[in-house]
Amino acid sequence: MQTSDMTAKMAAGKGFIAALDQSGGSTPKALKGYGIEEGAWSTEAEMYGLIHDMRSRIISSPAFTGEKVIGAILFERTMDGQVDGVPTPQALIAKGVVPFIKIDKGLEDEANGVQLMKPMPELDALLERSKALGVYGTKERSVINSANQEGIAAIVKQQFEIGLQVLSHGMMPMLEPEINIKSETRAECDAILLQEILKGLDGLDEGVQVMLKLSLPVKPGTFDPLVEHPKVLRVVALSGGYERPEACVELSKNKGIIASFSRALLQDLRSQMTDDEFDKSLGEAIDEIYQGSTQKVEAAAAA
Repeated sequence: MQTSDMTAKMAAGKGFIAALDQSGGSTPKALKGYGIEEGAWSTEAEMYGLIHDMRSRIISSPAFTGEKVIGAILFERTMDGQVDGVPTPQALIAKGVVPFIKIDKGLEDEANGVQLMKPMPELDALLERSKALGVYGTKERSVINSANQEGIAAIVKQQFEIGLQVLSHGMMPMLEPEINIKSETRAECDAILLQEILKGLDGLDEGVQVMLKLSLPVKPGTFDPLVEHPKVLRVVALSGGYERPEACVELSKNKGIIASFSRALLQDLRSQMTDDEFDKSLGEAIDEIYQGSTQKVEAAAAA
């Protein structure tokens, strides 16, 4: 796939994006969910080796193809590794899956109801290396915990600033201002975030596009103006802590939005499974998320 092919697939491809980008503090939790307890490794390198083995098994599975999984988000170490002797981004591209890289370095402490991204002083070097490996785009996450206008405006401003840096390297930024689904002011957060993102899009030059990764809204259809916006290549949704069945139901209520699930994709996979069991379980998860991404229900029916 050339860059133009990847853009076309992201714009209109039927399917969803797999988030295989757990990093740092979330890796032990991901491994535990996979059936590997903390005592199974003694060094950080061994821990990352185990999570890479899990991701390699997923990417190598016959259930994991570009027919239903149109993209995958990688952790930096996964990008730098190999799958069956091939650099991970190229292994994805060979299966028709568009590779992205998680670029944020974690979250700042909460202020004004939000958590901004930590500084990324080495971002330009990471973007150059990623692009050389064939990576198409990036993903960067920050978190909104309450409906604070000033805080949400700051989150969106930072997301677009990083997005412009990514665009300057000829890559596609996926902006992820996540709203905490446990927030008591989720609906208000949705409304403020929508308006701030629209302002950010207005500030982009004509012909420039970004992608958005958002929490599923309280009210289905809230983000329709973003789905339909000419400066948005695609809107994808995170599962945000929902179990997969509920996440897929909520996803199906929002037209034009596809999944970019992590835990909801991986939750039934275990290291102890035989290859046949593993492929069957992964295939069932992919089918369910694909259906939520591509088969939408009308708003009236959803209500």
